[in-house]
Amino acid sequence: MGTLDEYRRKRDFGVTPEPSGEAGADHAGLSYVIQKHASSRLHWDFRIELDGVLLSWAIPKGPSLDTADKRLAMHVEDHPIAYGSFEGVIPKGEYGGGTVMLWDRGTWEPDHGDPRAHLAEGHLKFYLYGERLRGRWMLVRSKGYGGSGKDSWLLFKERDDEVRPKSEFDAVAEWTTSVATGRTMDEIAADVEAVWHSDASVEANVAGSTGIHPPPAPPAVAPPSLDAVEGARVAPFPRTVEVELAQLVKDVPEGERWIHEIKFDGYRIVALMNEGKVRLVSRNGKDWTDRFPAIVSAIAALPAKQAVLDGEVVVVRPDGTNDFQALQNFARRREAADLHYMVFDLLYLDGYDLRGAGLVKRKELLAPLLPRHADRLLYTDHIEGHGDTFFNKACDLSLEGVVSKRADAPYRPGRGRDWVKVKCLLRQEFVVVGFTDPGGSRKSFGALVIGVHEDGEIKQVGRVGTGFTEQSLSDIHARLIKIQRAEPPVKNPPKGALARSIHWVEPSLVAEVAFAEWTEEEQLRHPSFLGLREDKAADEVVVESPAPPPTLPPEPATKKGEGPVIATVRLSNPDRVLWPDVGVTKLELARYYESVADLMLPHVEERPLSLVRCPTGYTGECFYQKHIVNFPKAVATVDIYEPVDDETVPYARVTGLPSLVGLTQMGVLEIHPWGSRADDPEKPDRLIFDLDPDPELPWTTVAATASLIHVELERLGLKSWLKTTGGKGLHIVAPVTRRQSWGEVRDFARAFVESIVAIEPRLFTASMSKSQRGGKIFIDYVRNTRGSTAIAAYGSRARPGAPVSVPLYWSELDDMTVQPIFTVRNLNKRLSELSGDPWSELSGERQSITKAMRERLGIQ
Repeated sequence: MGTLDEYRRKRDFGVTPEPSGEAGADHAGLSYVIQKHASSRLHWDFRIELDGVLLSWAIPKGPSLDTADKRLAMHVEDHPIAYGSFEGVIPKGEYGGGTVMLWDRGTWEPDHGDPRAHLAEGHLKFYLYGERLRGRWMLVRSKGYGGSGKDSWLLFKERDDEVRPKSEFDAVAEWTTSVATGRTMDEIAADVEAVWHSDASVEANVAGSTGIHPPPAPPAVAPPSLDAVEGARVAPFPRTVEVELAQLVKDVPEGERWIHEIKFDGYRIVALMNEGKVRLVSRNGKDWTDRFPAIVSAIAALPAKQAVLDGEVVVVRPDGTNDFQALQNFARRREAADLHYMVFDLLYLDGYDLRGAGLVKRKELLAPLLPRHADRLLYTDHIEGHGDTFFNKACDLSLEGVVSKRADAPYRPGRGRDWVKVKCLLRQEFVVVGFTDPGGSRKSFGALVIGVHEDGEIKQVGRVGTGFTEQSLSDIHARLIKIQRAEPPVKNPPKGALARSIHWVEPSLVAEVAFAEWTEEEQLRHPSFLGLREDKAADEVVVESPAPPPTLPPEPATKKGEGPVIATVRLSNPDRVLWPDVGVTKLELARYYESVADLMLPHVEERPLSLVRCPTGYTGECFYQKHIVNFPKAVATVDIYEPVDDETVPYARVTGLPSLVGLTQMGVLEIHPWGSRADDPEKPDRLIFDLDPDPELPWTTVAATASLIHVELERLGLKSWLKTTGGKGLHIVAPVTRRQSWGEVRDFARAFVESIVAIEPRLFTASMSKSQRGGKIFIDYVRNTRGSTAIAAYGSRARPGAPVSVPLYWSELDDMTVQPIFTVRNLNKRLSELSGDPWSELSGERQSITKAMRERLGIQ
């Protein structure tokens, strides 16, 4: 691509009015044009500027805004830039003779990376900013498509706000006039003045024949110049945002690579502003726009067309501390309060998704966006390093604590180690499980009985009777009366006199409580009520146990000739080909894990791992490895006792993206996590059923079997999730609380599988014997044995094509008539089209293997 030789060879410029593309033409910007062309057959010519020419594809059916339409696009010769302004008639007898209309025009830009490299590889993702076509698109080479031996590609629309189903809007049928002159094809053909003259210059032909001038400047609605921000990318405005959360730790992390902010005591709010319309969304996804109208107005006045802010709505006392009860009173009854939105992050700005950029860079863009003397919006400043000093000062000022954040980290949804929090006082959320009768002069109730979730049940941890106002006593009591129940919802209710005055309630309310310490009996000492939390779900409340503060390895210095550094890990031999059949290298695998880390880590972090290593690639020597030695420091370990050898040995453990890159550096092509966590390897927290079908069975049979298991697990009372294996089967995963041993879980899994086999023994088998598996689906329950593993979600496989194991929505099975095959290279397309994460709720699901379930399966 990038030469006009073929274009010139096919044309006689003494006859055709088309431009020859003389050297020296100066055209700034990456222009884009679609020309409707009635030559021997009607088609649409799609052209994008690159390296001084227009790369061109002929689309017989024209483009479609429906993602289901994959339009054939035949790659043709490159055209000169000036051709992008041509509308008129090419004389008959000349190559391409016929009428040409300017059907769309504007600018384009690649989604990421070098478009030349992507085109050479046969795929290009890009954004269009045309007068008609906009948003994300993709070109994929499909040689031989439709029986053609030519260089054929597919053009299709990717999912974003510009998608329109063909049943509602057919682009080629609706848009029938020129974007430049408003003329139809017949009107253009009838205009003899629109025929170019070979004795005139290119510029004169372009301007004189149709009044069309050289390629227009980018449309006014094109994104701002944020492309220089590393990690930022052009993207449609997000409809929802999953927030990043901070993990509780004991001490403030050290080092200059951490920044430290004040921890606020309010409601976490994401503000989404699009063309003056503002939505305020709580951390659990509820729309709270109507609660804070003054803040909505302030955000709508920001100097931006689109922005997504992350922060916390608080009420500020005169001494600078936060008043959470006053915030509640404002939200419920609109009582007067000094309300502010403390903004600490910028996730999106005028067409650019900034979540991939480093935190400090995001804050540099945020600060000038907020008015300096705003009444409601306040920028949350920070200090770099010196976290212990900052924390001590915060506690001296009676603040709640500090939040420490990695300065260079992108915005990662969920609770991870990039953001950590340290509290000055012990305080956390508790589930309200009951209340006591009032005593003395108090009205409404005496105290709230509170608890936390533990192993699928609720454990009561005491009662809180101080910190209430008369108004809060009355308000809370009115809510408690409506949710009373006869039986206690806790596993350890008080007995005797302590139980007589308790009125039990449904465990749906969440209270925030400060306290002095935990007693040896796991009860609260000196608790004080701070307020109800309507932004947090009751089933998420567990004991908050501070973890050790995270430490970051020093940034390695790059020397000439050394390999690239990804997530602090240096790759040696980055160009080593690990999958020779498709050319995937070590560097490409590391970049793949970097792209899916947010989705993958919740299902592989902090678990013992078994590994498949192939140092020279999957076609070379591969071996299964459990005990690790001499691995990169980024790969953590966990000591596992092996009874056969009567010894304790180190297994690999992932703590974040650097661990995944460290495993890649060691030639690990398969990551197999245990079904238990590293802090208690003997108590599994996931059931895994592996469907291994006979290769001759159709995919629809495998899919139907997975659906059957899904339904039967639900009948028992267990929710389950689905993923491909990277092979020919499927995995069904059901999270469970850590109550049973490996032996008990294996017995349960075996009994369940045997109940499935009994439904249709001619199709299903639980036998590992190859001789008994012909024509059947082997449903493997042995994965639920101590030491057995299954391929990680989003993990690669040491198999042809660089396949990966990928989570699916259950609803997707209904539409899959053939086995889905996802690889290191093509998974990004799937992820870009998904509206969410199929496994987003798996880790938070709390369900147990109960006595009733075991009895239904005949387990004694």
